[in-house]
Amino acid sequence: MGSEDRDRLQAVLEALPAGALLQSPADEVLAVNRRFVRMFDLEGRADLSPGAPMRPVAPLVRAFFAPGHTGPGTPGEILAGRHVHRVAEIPLTDGRTIRRQVEPLRHGDAYLGSLWVFADITDAKRRERDLERDNRTLTELAGQRNAFTAAASHELRTPLTSICSFGELLADPAFGSLGAEQSSFLDAIRRNAERMQRVISDLLLTTRMRAAGPELEFAPVDVPHMLEDAVMDQMGAIERAELFAVLDCAPGPALRGDRHRLQHVLGNLLENAAKFTPPGGRITVTAAPRGVHWDIEVADTGIGVPEQARHEIFTGFVRAPNARSGGYPGTGLGLAIARTVVELHGGTITVGGREGEGAVFRIRLPLEGPPPAPGAGTRP
Repeated sequence: MGSEDRDRLQAVLEALPAGALLQSPADEVLAVNRRFVRMFDLEGRADLSPGAPMRPVAPLVRAFFAPGHTGPGTPGEILAGRHVHRVAEIPLTDGRTIRRQVEPLRHGDAYLGSLWVFADITDAKRRERDLERDNRTLTELAGQRNAFTAAASHELRTPLTSICSFGELLADPAFGSLGAEQSSFLDAIRRNAERMQRVISDLLLTTRMRAAGPELEFAPVDVPHMLEDAVMDQMGAIERAELFAVLDCAPGPALRGDRHRLQHVLGNLLENAAKFTPPGGRITVTAAPRGVHWDIEVADTGIGVPEQARHEIFTGFVRAPNARSGGYPGTGLGLAIARTVVELHGGTITVGGREGEGAVFRIRLPLEGPPPAPGAGTRP
């Protein structure tokens, strides 16, 4: 090898971000970079000049390996594997960890030697261990959070059920008439108790979804009837908000889905529309089959969703900035649940419109329901 080629080879090895040694077919040193020398403190302790034998170098390097390392120990054993690609992570006695790679060099059938690369991966392994520890901690915290949410929700349900029941009794004329002001107070109590019950239901559903996912019961769903029922269920809230609702649904085939869960999604969208639309506004529900999908839109003339928040609002406990600053009540769970249910049906949910002019939530659901899970013979 000429001096110019040797200089070029040395420059390449010095540019590597790891310790490197090039071994000849005759188990001699062809070249070595400074990182390798520093990594194993070989300065003045071993002959690393081109043509020097590799065998005396092997035990000097091996002496840095931690006692528990189970790799080959003798120089002959170490050098014996030079003809095959090998990778090993090796702990050192000083606490560092290195990754040793042996890469055979060939040209056709001719063996030209091997490149030994020793990379210090101590920091990477430390980050890996820290990440594993953080993941375990987060998993434990998530379990504690779910347990607390479930316990708190169940504890709250009992008194709320009593409040709703006594509210119904007070509204019954058989227990005496109420004045206009008393009736308005009672209506406020009942509305807020019902709202709290919906919040608790969302919390429990979110907890179940995090634990194992919601259980869906797939069957043919009559979309026009489902939409009509969803709108009628929310008519009380729509009327109290002094809004006008329009339902425009084209006839079409049934889709395969869980009607209860899908109607819950639509009810949530309608409830949001009523919450974020000022009096005198309009809520429009349109739906039509298109190809192998049903497309459903719930549009309103309310405050809209800022463009930068249109992905984040489908994450649990995240609310749009204008919803938070406007003092609108909410937990940020409804849209997260909606996205999960729609995606489990193989569909998509997105939001558009203009901020300040209204939001348009678009749901696309496949007629055939979700695709079968990998390896599943039949659909659920």
